[in-house]
Amino acid sequence: MTNFLSDYYLWIKALHIMAVISWMAGLFYLPRLFVYHVERAQPGDQLDQTFQVMEFKLLKVIMGPASVATWLFGLLLMLTPGIVDWGAVWPYTKAVGVIAMTGFHHWLMACRKSFEQGDNQLTGRQYRMMNEVPTLLMALIVLSVVVKF
Repeated sequence: MTNFLSDYYLWIKALHIMAVISWMAGLFYLPRLFVYHVERAQPGDQLDQTFQVMEFKLLKVIMGPASVATWLFGLLLMLTPGIVDWGAVWPYTKAVGVIAMTGFHHWLMACRKSFEQGDNQLTGRQYRMMNEVPTLLMALIVLSVVVKF
């Protein structure tokens, strides 16, 4: 298995990067959809239903598969011999960032459910503030991997 991972390292890395880009696009866009949803639609109206379809498809068709692919290819990279220096701090800061990003994704799933059930409690301002979370986590992850602090 280790020869396979070493032989296909660049392919795995490329697939990981593509998956991350797709996942991040959704993580940036979905909270923005929630802002428009809460500020412009009323529970049960046609616009509410339109936003719900958009949010559902973004989560299930793009973000879900992209997050799974990100994790899969990331774990393969982690298992590739010579790639991760386990004596350094950066693999652990990256892991914290990725786990937090996954938690944020699951929080977004719960928010979508609250819209579906008609009991969203958050405001557009709160969703705008939460829209900054993936940016902060992305900075932590990228700096961990590139700078390797």
